Amino acid sequence: MEILTSRIIVRPSDYARTLEFYRDGLGLAIAREYPGGTVFHAGQSLIEVAAHGGSGDPGTFDGAIWLQVREISDAAAELAVKGIAIERAPVLEPWGLWEMWVRDPDGVAIVLVQVPDEHPLRRDQRWSPE
Repeated sequence: MEILTSRIIVRPSDYARTLEFYRDGLGLAIAREYPGGTVFHAGQSLIEVAAHGGSGDPGTFDGAIWLQVREISDAAAELAVKGIAIERAPVLEPWGLWEMWVRDPDGVAIVLVQVPDEHPLRRDQRWSPE
């Protein structure tokens, strides 16, 4: 399976405090913002702080590894052949991404994502046709 991009997603119990930590404490530059989240540059990767889903349980990783694939159905077929259980089959989400969920042996969520050609993540924001 070819991985195109990746990021780590954290879902903190206190979004504002965690946002301040990554932005001001660590000094990470913002890659993009969206309603309910902020994505930071982190060297060769990205860290996304999402304002939803955190449990607040100490010592619990409320997050996921986000892996972009070229074709979600091909990835699902490849995982099935390898005997990797698919927790959630591919679904076109309301935000326009195809997502499928699996877990690693320790239970860490892995989100495999296909970004459709027409999605804003695919558009070069520096240029727009008139």
